[in-house]
This record gives sequence, C-alpha cells and structure tokens, in this order.
Amino acid sequence: QVQLQESGPGLVKPSQTLSLTCTVSGGSITTNYYYWSWIRQPPGKGLEWIGYIGYSYTYYSPSLKSRTSISRDTSKNQFTLQLSSVTPEDTAVYYCGPDGMDPWGKGTEVIVST
Repeated sequence: QVQLQESGPGLVKPSQTLSLTCTVSGGSITTNYYYWSWIRQPPGKGLEWIGYIGYSYTYYSPSLKSRTSISRDTSKNQFTLQLSSVTPEDTAVYYCGPDGMDPWGKGTEVIVST
C-alpha cells in the first residue's frame, strides 16, 4: 500500500525559500504513478494546485510558476517542492500525492512569518 509523508520546516521567514519533501513508501515513484503533485490549502480557503512532476517534465500552476520548482530523487523515492520569495500569503497546509489519484499525505503546515 502506497503511503506519502510530507516533511519540512513549519516556519519560514518572508522572502525565503520554502522547501518540502514528500517521501513515498510502499511503492516506487517511477513505477506506481506517473504524476506526483503538490497542493495546498491556506487557512479558511479552498485547495490550490501547485504543480506536478512527471517522468521527464514538470508542470506548474501559472499563478505560481515563476516561484515554483518540483524535483525528484528516485534513489530516495522522494520528490520535493521549492517555493521561492514566500510571503504570508503562502501560509498553508501543503499536501503531496499522485495527481488525480489516491492516496495523499496527511499534510504539513507551513507558516510564513517573521
């Protein structure tokens, strides 16, 4: 059974780069699914899709594209999210999972604040 776990700092200062890692267990990111995604949910708001990484390419939300980078480490069965120049508007619970499929991680809260 595939399981996903998000990890990373819970607090990031404005203008810094947010970096989160998604560790996949019970399956391989190179064989089980094709698109590994990040989404987020700001407090009191709906889910926002950030982007995904496929076998040989990435695709990002147009609104976040200039600040987003998703990469993967197949040797560790992990994929990562980097979001640069963060502001308090980036405060949210961040989730990782296979795009359009299940399961997803439980989420990790990131607060952008001084």
